[in-house]
Amino acid sequence: MIEELLRPVGDGSLLIAYSTNSATKSLIIKYFSQANKTDLMPIFMDRHDVSEVVTAENVARIHQEDLKIQDEYGCRGLTYWFDGKRKTAFCLIEAPDKESIQHMHNKAHGDVPNYVIEVEPGIVESFLGRIEDPEKAQNTELNIIDDTAFRTIMVITFTRLKGRQRDFDKSKPGNESCINDIAGVIEGEGGNIVKQAEDGLLVSFKSVSRAVRTAFQIQKKLKLAARSAGDDGMLFKIALAAGAPVTEKKLIFEDTIRLANRMCRIVKGEIIVTAEVEELYNNENRERLSKGENAYSLTKADEDFLNALMDYTELHWNDSNLKVDDFTRPIACSKSQLYRKMISLTGKSPNAFINDYRLDEAVQLLNENTNNVSEIAFKSGFSSPSYFSKRFYRRFGHQPSDNRSRKAV
Repeated sequence: MIEELLRPVGDGSLLIAYSTNSATKSLIIKYFSQANKTDLMPIFMDRHDVSEVVTAENVARIHQEDLKIQDEYGCRGLTYWFDGKRKTAFCLIEAPDKESIQHMHNKAHGDVPNYVIEVEPGIVESFLGRIEDPEKAQNTELNIIDDTAFRTIMVITFTRLKGRQRDFDKSKPGNESCINDIAGVIEGEGGNIVKQAEDGLLVSFKSVSRAVRTAFQIQKKLKLAARSAGDDGMLFKIALAAGAPVTEKKLIFEDTIRLANRMCRIVKGEIIVTAEVEELYNNENRERLSKGENAYSLTKADEDFLNALMDYTELHWNDSNLKVDDFTRPIACSKSQLYRKMISLTGKSPNAFINDYRLDEAVQLLNENTNNVSEIAFKSGFSSPSYFSKRFYRRFGHQPSDNRSRKAV
């Protein structure tokens, strides 16, 4: 889930470790040290969609107007980002609430934000590289910042087709070395690791070209590691999607992360990129994005289909009465069109997709260790525990009852 990817780690120590300067670390430490206090001032990021005539200098002047009156509303402007190409500006503000930010902007210059979301400083710094004004801008009188917040988001997942489901054991020397190699490639290409878990990574890139290069380098390293270990059961996916930090959703980069997660989960191929990532890459490079080496590029129609499919699946996957025909109306296609599109996009028939989705969700329920196997079978949309166990064994190579002991190994 998106919320799990963006959940802070404990007291913020991991986020502090990823921070790049002392000022950022001080703000993160302050934020987490006050996390259980009632006087904690929330931090928000807002979005302004500006007209084509607005320049970086215009935005800097507007920002100065905010700073002049911010104390009247209990606000403190931390920094901002401006994208002259996409004509968007994003402000990072410490404030009592969203309304105070809107009132401050309205009085200062009348340009109220399109959207406002609450954020955590460590998460923002991990995605965007800073939570204060860049050094080059700090010593200028007007403090002009021409720095985009648009990012290419990479999601890497590790899954096992057979055997242990809790996937990429970093405690093994070879795997730990591979993870370190991957982290080195990411950092070498200017990527920021936002979150690292047992089963994958969430990474932010300012450069789409560097993100694509990193994906292909990681693909080579993972294949080499698998061959060296004689492990043909480990699968990996690398998805690249691009977008802005604030939309109508509640979480930072929520739309972009959700799409990348969905691509990793169901789209065939080892490297999957959105139509926008491919277009941006092709515009920046003489050689067009390679589709070889098990790489797959979605079209905008593919993305719309994927989101419609997953929106419906996430709502109804555990309904034992769910049928293939039920998908045709929300996805707006015939049964034959649904079949052809799913084979093309996922490599699976609709029935196989439903079964595999349920089994993957069942694994999560088993790992939570709160219900017995029969209860989980019914919760996962299977009408028969014996059929559930049969399908589970066929997909993962062991019985559902073995999953908990395997998790503990």
